[in-house]
Parts: sequence; C-alpha cells; structure tokens
Amino acid sequence: MNQPTTPPQTKRTNVRYGIVFFLFLLTSLNFADRATLSMVGTDVSKKFGLDNVTLGYLLSAFSWSYVLAQLPGGWLLDRKGPKQVYLWSIILWSLFTLLQGCTFGGDSFFTIPRPFMTPMLVSGAVLMLFGLRFFLGVAEAPSFPANSRIVASWFPTAERGTATAIFNSAQYAATVIFTPMMGWIIHNFGWQQVFFFMGGVGLLFAAAWPRLIYAPSEHPRANAAEVEHIASGGGLIEMGKPVSKPGAKGGWPVMKQLLGNRMLLGIYFGQYCITTLTWFFLTWFPIYLVKERHMSILKVGFVAVLPALCGLTGGILGGLFSDFLLRRGCSLTVARKTPIVGGLLLSVSMVGCNYVSAEAAVIALMSLAYFGKGIGALGWAVVSDSSPKESMGLSGGLFNMFGNIAGITTPIAIGYIVDRTHSFNGALVFVGAHALLGVISFLFVVGEIKRVELRATA
Repeated sequence: MNQPTTPPQTKRTNVRYGIVFFLFLLTSLNFADRATLSMVGTDVSKKFGLDNVTLGYLLSAFSWSYVLAQLPGGWLLDRKGPKQVYLWSIILWSLFTLLQGCTFGGDSFFTIPRPFMTPMLVSGAVLMLFGLRFFLGVAEAPSFPANSRIVASWFPTAERGTATAIFNSAQYAATVIFTPMMGWIIHNFGWQQVFFFMGGVGLLFAAAWPRLIYAPSEHPRANAAEVEHIASGGGLIEMGKPVSKPGAKGGWPVMKQLLGNRMLLGIYFGQYCITTLTWFFLTWFPIYLVKERHMSILKVGFVAVLPALCGLTGGILGGLFSDFLLRRGCSLTVARKTPIVGGLLLSVSMVGCNYVSAEAAVIALMSLAYFGKGIGALGWAVVSDSSPKESMGLSGGLFNMFGNIAGITTPIAIGYIVDRTHSFNGALVFVGAHALLGVISFLFVVGEIKRVELRATA
C-alpha cells in the first residue's frame, strides 16, 4: 500500500538581497553626485578665479536645500509612496548634475573664449552652479527616507539592521567606486565631463528603477514563501500604500517635547559633530590633497580610496561591536556609546597631518580618522533606540536636519579659514574639535540612552 507523500515545500526566493544591493549602488551614486564639485573644485576655482570663501559657499549649496527639504520630502513619500517619488528624485538629481557641466567657460563645446569671460559672465556662472547645487539638494532629499521605507518593506525586523547598514555604507563606497573614475575623466577630458558622465549614469539608473523596484507583494520574481517570510517577520509588504506619518498628531506640541528632551538634543548635536567629519571628506578633502599636498587630481582620485575603504570597514565593525556588547550583557547605553566615543576620539588623529610632511603619513592619519568616523557613525541606531514609538518619523527628521546642518557650516567655515590663513592647518583643527565636541555631547549631555515617553497633548 502506497503511503501518501508530503509535497515538497517551495524554496524561498531571495529577491530582497537584490533590492538592497540596487539601493547600495544607487546611494553610492547619490553621494558621488554630491561630491562632484569637490573633485573639480581646484579647476573651477582657477577657471573662474574664485577665492576659497566663494568655493566654500558653492560646496555648501547642496546642504541648504537638503536640510530644508527633509520634512517636505518625507511628507511626499507618505502621500505618494517611495517607488514614484524616488523615480522622480533620481531623474531630477541626475539632470541637475548633468546641467552643472553646462556652466560657462569650461573645456567642452560650451567654451567661451577667455577674453569674453567678463566679471558679469563669471558671476552668472557661479550663481548658476550655486542654483544647480541647491536644486540637487532638493531632488536628493527623499532618498534616505525612501531607502529606509523600502528596506522596512522588504526585510523582516531580524534582518533589517544588516540591510540598513549595507545601504548606509554607500557613503564610503561612493568614494571607492566613483572617485578614481572622476579623477581619470578630469585628467583626460576636462572637469565639465564629470558632470555629464555622472548625470548620464543617473539617468540609466532611473530607466532601470521601474523594472527592478516593486512592493514585495507585487514583485514578479518574489515567490509566496519569501513574501510570507517578510510579512511574518514584521516587513511592511505593501510598500507603496500611503501611511500616516508617525507623530503627525500633536504636531508642534510633540516637536516641543522632542526639542526639550536633553538626551535627544545631545544625540542631535552629536550627529551634527559626526556629520562635520563626513562633509569635510565629501567636500574639502580632495581639494586639500591638491592644494596643500600638491597631488595631481588623477592621483587624488586613487589616493582618496584608502580612507574611504577604512571608513567602510569602520562602519561595519562599529555596528558589529555594538551588537557584540549587547549580547555580552552590556547596557544599551554602554553598547552604543563605546564605539561612538572611541571612534570620534580616533577621528581627532587627522590633526596630526599638520605635523607631518610625508604623503604616506598624511594618508595613514586620514585613513585612521575616517575609520574612527565609521566606527562612531551609529546615530541612526541610537535614534531608533531612543525616539518615541509614536513619533519616530518626526524625531528621525529632526535628527537628519540637525546632522546635515554640518553640510552648510563645514564647507563655508573651512573656506573662510583657508582664505584667511592660506593653510588647511586650522581647518583640520576645526574638524577635529568637532569630533571632541561629539564625545563631550555623548558622555555628558546624552546620559542614559532609553526610549522617550511622550506626555499626552491636548
């Protein structure tokens, strides 16, 4: 007599890993587009006769609008869903990147002969660059909130931390992937071609986006077993469905409670200090290597890869070390603060560049500093640990806004310092001092890291 056989279970697909890998590549492009002006900054300064202060303002233009557009971008994501909003975000930021290559007086078919480069035309070109960088910030504003929402849709809670770390590490990978490429393009074809190339790559990503990104419940290659795995683990499989924004009820009264909480203010300020390091490496670092260390732009394109690799390694190790401390029974406060404080203290090592002359020593110290910054970059994890459950979106928005104010202040402050002192020594002290301020904030202002409980509002 034949026994009934149990039908074999369908093997679960793993489409979600392809999704997060695509987000990783896209976010790398996102950060590389922010850094294009830092790669061409020396050439642009020579072409237009810009001083360091003007260049600092140009480098900061992105962050002015990026900060202002954070909350509106999040609101738009909640209204329209990440697939539609992110697509337009990619298209627009790619176009604004491409158009930066169309400023007057470059080395392409847009060239205007030097005798005709009047002060008015130069001013117009500078204003055009500033405006395009400003709108680039608006276009990129929804990207990180959209990344978070897509990951929340595609990954169960137990896998979400790793997935978030993957796309967040793209800020370091951007330098590894694109900086050598940009240096080679500038060296061989001129500075304007960098913008055309990066904008074109972005438009290719935009073309691929609708064919690759779906909600888990709608993806043609994700089977029922994978969707069930995601849903049963807490994934929000209806990715495009509009949701109510956390913390929307209560509005200003809730925001006042968040801004009145000492621990959260300490976390927000600490993120500002950490992001100061990020924006130094995104903006002035290549210019520092060219102007202060007299490297060619081609060499800078390859040399800058090593600090970025160290930052990438530090970012992964910081998260692993924090989770290791938690598993060993350490409190949440100790597990989060130990890598943050230790990493920021390592970042102060960049000031040592003021006392060495060998290129190898400079790159070693900068690599150590970026490694420390990566270890200490646990801000988003701390926000997840401490924000009120009903206002995580609002708290995260404030956190990102405070942090990215550094994208405004850092390029401008360094521009003034270099212009007044004719040296980067003070600039490195400025950045290193912010690392120390971050340590002070986490040690003496934040206190115990715990979940904030909101008071009832009328």
